[in-house]
Amino acid sequence: MKSGLRLTSSSFHPWLIRSRTLCSPSTSNPQDQILIPNPADSEFPEKPISDSQPPNTNSPEKPILYSEILQLSSQPVSQNRVFTQTHLLDFLLGHKKDPDLALKYFKNAERERGFITGITEPFCVLLHILVGSRNHYGISQKLLKRCVSGSSSPTGSAVVDKFLDSSKRFEFELDSRVFNYLLNAYVRANKLVDAFDCFKRMIESNINPWVESINILLSTLIRNSMIQEARDLYNEIVSRGISYDCSILDVMMHGSLKENKFEEAEKYFREAKASGIRFDSRVYSTVIQAVCKKPDTNAACEFLGEMKKMGWVPSESMFTSVISACVKQRNLVDALRVKDEMVNSGILMNLVVATSLMKGYYLNGDLGSALDLFDKVVEDGLKPNKVTYSVLIEGCCKNGNMEKAVELYAQMKLVGIKPSVFNVNSLIRGFLKARSFEEASKYFDEAVDCCIANIYTYNTLISWLCKEGKVKEAKIIWDKMLEKGVGPSEVSYNHMILGHCLEGDIELASSLVFEMMERGLKANVITYSILIHGYFKNGETERAFEVFDQMAGLGIAPTDFTFNTIINGLCKVGQTSEAREMLKKIVEQGFIPMCMTYNSIIDGFVKEGDVNSALAIYSEMCEKGFSPNVVTYTSLIDGFCKSNNIDLALKMRNEMRIKGLELDVTAYSALIDGFCKRRDMGRARELFNELCEVGLSPNTIVYNSMISGFKNLSNFEAALMFHKKMINEGIPCDLATYTTLIDGSLKEGKLLFATDLYTEMLANGIAPDVITYTVLVQGLCNKGQLENAKNVLEEMERKCLVPNVLIYNTLIGGYFREGNLQEAFRLHDEMLERGLVPDNTTYDILISGKVKGNDSPVGIHVP
Repeated sequence: MKSGLRLTSSSFHPWLIRSRTLCSPSTSNPQDQILIPNPADSEFPEKPISDSQPPNTNSPEKPILYSEILQLSSQPVSQNRVFTQTHLLDFLLGHKKDPDLALKYFKNAERERGFITGITEPFCVLLHILVGSRNHYGISQKLLKRCVSGSSSPTGSAVVDKFLDSSKRFEFELDSRVFNYLLNAYVRANKLVDAFDCFKRMIESNINPWVESINILLSTLIRNSMIQEARDLYNEIVSRGISYDCSILDVMMHGSLKENKFEEAEKYFREAKASGIRFDSRVYSTVIQAVCKKPDTNAACEFLGEMKKMGWVPSESMFTSVISACVKQRNLVDALRVKDEMVNSGILMNLVVATSLMKGYYLNGDLGSALDLFDKVVEDGLKPNKVTYSVLIEGCCKNGNMEKAVELYAQMKLVGIKPSVFNVNSLIRGFLKARSFEEASKYFDEAVDCCIANIYTYNTLISWLCKEGKVKEAKIIWDKMLEKGVGPSEVSYNHMILGHCLEGDIELASSLVFEMMERGLKANVITYSILIHGYFKNGETERAFEVFDQMAGLGIAPTDFTFNTIINGLCKVGQTSEAREMLKKIVEQGFIPMCMTYNSIIDGFVKEGDVNSALAIYSEMCEKGFSPNVVTYTSLIDGFCKSNNIDLALKMRNEMRIKGLELDVTAYSALIDGFCKRRDMGRARELFNELCEVGLSPNTIVYNSMISGFKNLSNFEAALMFHKKMINEGIPCDLATYTTLIDGSLKEGKLLFATDLYTEMLANGIAPDVITYTVLVQGLCNKGQLENAKNVLEEMERKCLVPNVLIYNTLIGGYFREGNLQEAFRLHDEMLERGLVPDNTTYDILISGKVKGNDSPVGIHVP
């Protein structure tokens, strides 16, 4: 063959060019020839090549010039024979080492009629060829991106299989690059399901994705809220031991943060740390953010310490997050320590940190330090913002410094910061806590006038009024709420229902349940529990259980609050044994009792006078691992004192001290009253002094016990001394106080003082009861003041109070003493007309006329 031989384009079909000798135009040396097949000497099938029919590579060869091939590859295929995929595949396989020519030929073929687009076998072969050349990485990615962007491409796993199959059949070295490019192409085309499938099939086929590819895929999945899919892939990576770095860990932790799964983020970090992954400061920043949101300040401080050991200085935001988390956990010590580390690192304390520390101080009861820090912040040139003022106002309100709260509220306005409803609500709650309803109302009205009052504003006031028994006033607030277009919530209704139950108007409370349902609101377990409590309070046990059954019928599961309400209700109506039996049943159903549950039963038995049963419940709760609290011991002390078993009461007190429990006023009151009833005023006074020494303030009940105790010992001077002390300390006198003092005054012959006490009592709005009137009648009769005693009887009639037998006995005895038998018998007849049954004392006076000395024949217990 001559080197100058020229062939026309019509002599070749371009699809048939594979490995014929190809000659350079500038040489005629046969040794420099490249072999290509001679189409005249071979036949090619017109169907795709399969495993059973590989491409023909054994055709006789003739030298063809290289320039001819370039010319033919650039010609439109339509000038030649009919195009087939087989021809294209043959050409590509014949030019594995020439990616430029293969690409050019492929692009030319794409323009021909009949070309099959998509992930075809020739396309897979072309990609294998291109990724073998560093210069063709970019075009490989572009081709894949264009191909997967179509709407009819196969699934990701199917495409991976095609590339694997073509690599195996045509003996390409398996290069993970083509698969990683494919994975990235799916991600960039936002075909995340296909990307997910592609990734899964890659790792199933032992083709490890690149770290960059993993990062891109996981980031995109998380950004598109496919966090569970990202979690599955990450777990697969870790379990298979596929290489990854801290950037992938950071992506996964951010995914966990997005779903508020802070523990999961920390778990990822610790597992990666244990596996030897090297971290950077960014990863520490993310994990610190996660543990701070849990919050777990111990872990946060641990990670800060690790950063310092590695020579990294935590950022301002890291320090700020850790300090805020410490404050949330009420760990002020660590918060202040981290703040010092921050400052020592050269980072100035910012307003967020300062505000967090202010909150930390007041939560620890140190409002003074919070206010001092506020002043320092202002001096240092930082401008407090709405959050800073809100934190301090709330702190002042919670700590009872309402004067400072109001000052800060006014200062906030002066600096141009508009108060929010949160600030107003804080002030309202603070004033209500301080029992200053007028001031609370003032800020409530301000919130309403400024149209910032929300449902919480109204509910706060309604709740307080209902608990104080001022349901009418609560109804006024309710009406104003509706007038302003603020719809009541379930909580609003629950407050009003509770108010009516406390007033004893259970029917009105029940009607509100129907009203809330008409508004489209659902009565919840709290609603029904309040109603149950209301019926028990009214002594309507059966109705209480009807409501319980109704609640269960609606599918509302009772809570511990519900069961405790029922048990407490049964105990209050004198059915403590039934409460104990019910406790046994509901414990079998899974109810876990608490100390309060046992306290209700113990108190119930104590009030029923069954101290032994109360003591048995006490032993049972201790055996089951429940620690008795102050309420438990107080009930038992009260029971033992009332049953005149003062030694056991003192034993309970000693047991409290051993367990580190301090007696409260109620416990002291029970012990003091016990000793007073035993007429042991020396021990009673000792306990009274001890109560004051431990920082407690005696209440009205304690003073009443002391006054009554001394009065019963005829030491009225000591009784008056305690009364004077009571007045000086601002402790209000109640009906029992006045009744005891009036009784003592009359027995001491101090009628004028008794009259003054009675007048004072009425002026204070305290109405006398039958016992008070009995004391008055008895005292006046003993002093020969029968007409005044009779006036008391008439006053009772005007007030529609029915005198008791004791009062009539006292008057009858008084008239017998004066010899006015006619009036004595008239009173007897009047007594019968009122439906009162005379007792033995009455007939003893009428028949024998016996009156014991100057004393009244009546025996009455005055507190």
